[in-house]
Amino acid sequence: MPGGRLTQQERQRIATGLADGLAYAEIARSLDRPTSTVTREVMRNGGPTEYRADLAHRAAERRAHRRRTASAPDPASGPLPYGRDEDAVAEYEERFTTVMMGSGLAKTMSRVMVCLLTSDTGSMTAADLAKRLRISPATVSKSIAFLESQSLVRRQRDERRRERYVIDEDLWYQSMIASVRSLEEQVELAREGVDVLGPGTPAAVRLENVSHFLQYVAENLARAAEQAREVLHAKPSSETAGD
Repeated sequence: MPGGRLTQQERQRIATGLADGLAYAEIARSLDRPTSTVTREVMRNGGPTEYRADLAHRAAERRAHRRRTASAPDPASGPLPYGRDEDAVAEYEERFTTVMMGSGLAKTMSRVMVCLLTSDTGSMTAADLAKRLRISPATVSKSIAFLESQSLVRRQRDERRRERYVIDEDLWYQSMIASVRSLEEQVELAREGVDVLGPGTPAAVRLENVSHFLQYVAENLARAAEQAREVLHAKPSSETAGD
């Protein structure tokens, strides 16, 4: 399966496939690409009815230029650690950001989240984030406040008493538990609606079914999070560590 960025010819074939009414999966198979690649390409460039291959290709070139500019390290910082390829890392971070946005996070919050996730230390100061992402400290603060409210990031002081924003393994577990609590609140609210709207009425039956569904999901999510928690703290295998 080919990797890397879509070519102009591939984008033209996507446009032709859309005009012929083909599904994303069928277009992807003809290109030997993942369906997600085609879906993301179309949705970020106007959707199936507005997609234009030439405009999409120019937009991709502009994004690549901005990405190279934004990700270029300071001369004093040297190359990326562990022999990482700068272009590959930048492209990966952009794709990761797009996925995070698809889950409901705003773009800047997604960028902050990805920046923390892909840093080896798992923590950065506001100044670090502002410099790395080329955004204002105020924007960093706003993004961190939201991520913290979702139990995705926490604050701590380092040895120099600077405030650092941290994303560590257990935060994923805490985020899942926060989701469980939110689901449980929705269950209770749906149950209240049954009494308010009158048991046995169409609306009440709908809410009762919703409450059963959400209760089932919440219980299984809590159980799965607890059972899998230790995975978050697993150490790399000796083979991986030695690579």
